[in-house]
Amino acid sequence: MTKADLIAAIEKQAGIPHKKAEMVVNITFDSMIKALYADERIEIRGFGSFANRNYKAYEGRNPKTGKVVKVSPKKVPFFKVGKQLKEMVDAGKDKYVIREA
Repeated sequence: MTKADLIAAIEKQAGIPHKKAEMVVNITFDSMIKALYADERIEIRGFGSFANRNYKAYEGRNPKTGKVVKVSPKKVPFFKVGKQLKEMVDAGKDKYVIREA
């Protein structure tokens, strides 16, 4: 599913205009990005959680040349799937009912 697909699904299920559905998706994603910038954890019950993983600086090697390269410290967003979502995906689509608005 792409962002455009998500917008179309919200538009259809909520019965709202395309622009409003697009605004909802953009506000949601922007809010999540800002929270991760601030190093906050995001938890969506039944779905999963997002948090930053912090990596220290280290020395790596360029695989082509073998030259030593210094890699600076970094934060990488990480998603951990929730138990309920994991169980629903494992059970298959036949057992999952989409909630209608």
